[in-house]
Amino acid sequence: MHTPDLNLARKRTNNSVETINFCFNSDLRGIAKDKKYCLKTYGCQMNEHDSENIKALLEEMGFKESSTMTGADLIILNTCSIRENAHNKAFGMLGRIKKIKESNKDLIVGIMGCMAQEEVVVNEIMNKYKWVSFVLGTHNINELPNTIFNLLKNNKLTIEVYSKEGEIVEGLPSVRNNKYKAFVNIMYGCDKFCTYCIVPYTRGKQRSRKKEDIINEVIDLKNKGYKEVTLLGQNVNAYGKDLNINYTMSDLLQDVANTGIDRVRFMTSHPWDFTDEMIDVIANNPNVMPHIHLPVQSGSDKVLKMMGRRYTKDEYIALVKKLREKIPNLSLTTDIIVGFPTETLEDFNMTLDLVKEINYDLAYTFIFSKRVGTPAYNMKDETSLEEKNRRLQELNYYINSAANLKNKDYVGKKVKVLIEGFSEKDKSKLMGYTETNKLVNVTGDKDNIGKIVDVKITDYKTWSLDGKIV
Repeated sequence: MHTPDLNLARKRTNNSVETINFCFNSDLRGIAKDKKYCLKTYGCQMNEHDSENIKALLEEMGFKESSTMTGADLIILNTCSIRENAHNKAFGMLGRIKKIKESNKDLIVGIMGCMAQEEVVVNEIMNKYKWVSFVLGTHNINELPNTIFNLLKNNKLTIEVYSKEGEIVEGLPSVRNNKYKAFVNIMYGCDKFCTYCIVPYTRGKQRSRKKEDIINEVIDLKNKGYKEVTLLGQNVNAYGKDLNINYTMSDLLQDVANTGIDRVRFMTSHPWDFTDEMIDVIANNPNVMPHIHLPVQSGSDKVLKMMGRRYTKDEYIALVKKLREKIPNLSLTTDIIVGFPTETLEDFNMTLDLVKEINYDLAYTFIFSKRVGTPAYNMKDETSLEEKNRRLQELNYYINSAANLKNKDYVGKKVKVLIEGFSEKDKSKLMGYTETNKLVNVTGDKDNIGKIVDVKITDYKTWSLDGKIV
């Protein structure tokens, strides 16, 4: 049994990163052919892609997916730890699963993802949720088949969570959730250590995949008919810095564009590492989409410094100006934290000023959430929750107003949309996304699913557009 250790998770060395080539144990293939699994995923795109790997490993073992937890022999929660709300959702789900477990003693229940990497979480599971079957962290998804095999023989609590800098595992199978768009990891972990963020502790140090492995994966996806890839990392702009070679994110982005795949996206970007060369690659390659998610977090230099963000408000604004000068049709989204420790009303108003000046297409806004083990956890915080909620509502008013006006500008224009399927809210319509990552509900023939088509925008809402194929 291995349990997480926050002090070990914090360590960074100059040790080289090992690459492990995964090979599925053929002895485990098909051993669960009469069993079903249910997988619940929380959090970011990285977690979504991890779940695609988890699904593939389970299905290699013979498991089939169940649409309900009550119909499953195995339930896995792939968790997120970025905010307290994510914690609460996962533990709330465990409460529901306990009732299912009471009527099905053989049910295997697993916790995976970032929450599994936290000491406080694993301690709580060992003390209050002893009926849980296993806990696996972010570093050893490849060990899932062996873990399940052992639990099928003896369903007792197994905890294998490694607090370490981490390796790179190549060759994990994947069951893609989308037939036309795919996530491609280009790196793992993070070394930025923003004072509020738990990710460097749960995901390990920054580890870049070899460029050849990334490009070959993109080419394979293109050959299989995929139209779009999103390059994933906790801070993609820092790609290659740990490889000790003269090859950066701008080089990788250009090489991926050169594969000829129709659409290339990337996320998430840290403003500190966004280079002029990257901007030029986006501007000069039509298949690199003009949408950038660029978290600002705050508009106050004092707060930014306490967050450990390593840029100022003016530097961020200067970067946005360069982006918009080179990429005229740029769509810009961001993340903003309200109520960070010591944030005064004056600091908050600086954030509002920045939001009004930048005029974002969309922003994901949150009240500061304490994460055990991060420096911000112990920072003095005297702002009431009532005031934080008030600030969040005021911020969202300006964000929503800007998003509404941005979408209004699309009415009457012709845009290219990758049609992904039927609209969730109206099955008589199709849905897809523009190059600028705007959701569009489309009137048109279903034969267009999987194609990039011209759509004339006919109407707008704050979070979506309406259009018809032309």
